[in-house]
Amino acid sequence: MAGPLSTTRLPWSGLAVLLAAALLPSALAAQGPPIHYFHHSNLPPGTVGRGQLERGGPLRGYFQPVEIRVPQGALISLAQAGQFGEPDEGSVTAGMLIGEVYRLRVANIPLLEGLEVYPSIEVVNRLYPPCGMERKFPIPIDITAEELELALNGHFVTRVVYLENPDTALPVNEDPQRQSYYEVRHDEDPLLVADRLGRPMAILRLGSRVPDRDQATGQFTFGMPPLIKYPPLPEPLPPGEAQPAVIHEARDYPRIPLPAPQGLYPQQNFYPQPGPYPQPGPYPQLALPPQIAVPGAPSYQTPGYR
Repeated sequence: MAGPLSTTRLPWSGLAVLLAAALLPSALAAQGPPIHYFHHSNLPPGTVGRGQLERGGPLRGYFQPVEIRVPQGALISLAQAGQFGEPDEGSVTAGMLIGEVYRLRVANIPLLEGLEVYPSIEVVNRLYPPCGMERKFPIPIDITAEELELALNGHFVTRVVYLENPDTALPVNEDPQRQSYYEVRHDEDPLLVADRLGRPMAILRLGSRVPDRDQATGQFTFGMPPLIKYPPLPEPLPPGEAQPAVIHEARDYPRIPLPAPQGLYPQQNFYPQPGPYPQPGPYPQLALPPQIAVPGAPSYQTPGYR
């Protein structure tokens, strides 16, 4: 932590800061004002997401699709409806609310069978895909075998998933089935680093804590907020193979003759094809209502009311 380090080594730290200020005055002057962050990754789960909701915008009530992937063979279950649901192997996709925290269970871990890990996911922001294509653009969260082993050995792992800034992202192709990551220093906050590199989207926390949920408050499962579990998407076709055409059944709809035109304008041709049609009758006489002239005009007559 920065506090204990600066107090125990105050003389050396002060000398280093003063020396840096004396040697690099132009660099310090070129820096902008310091940024004071309200949130950090060590806050209780749910604090960062609720802070995002207070900023407004189309966040509240939106179910952001999240794809959770675990090592091959592992089973993953989501906490819902008062218990952990049916496990899915390899991956699961669910819609999660912004600002809520979701508990999940990872079991049948390769080489660690019989042990379970209970990570939590906090969604702090959303994506804005084209309408109707939300399922195709989920937030990917990979839980690696190394992270599961660290959690079972008593370590606490924090992973912040962020959306890269398109102006500073590296223009290289990446494997969509493998999530790139790097570790920050022990004195850095992963949430602040993710904010400098792009836009934080979700926070994954996992450790060796076992379920001790209070049946009355649901603290371990964070109250089991609502979620939408999506079925797996169909496998995409291999390159070069065309999508099969949709064949519509042809039907013969007989043409129904239209009746003879009746109305104020019988001369209008209502028939799509020429042919002998009955002759229209005389134009009907319309009974017009009585008209009242404007007061002051020569033809004005005061109407009588009885």
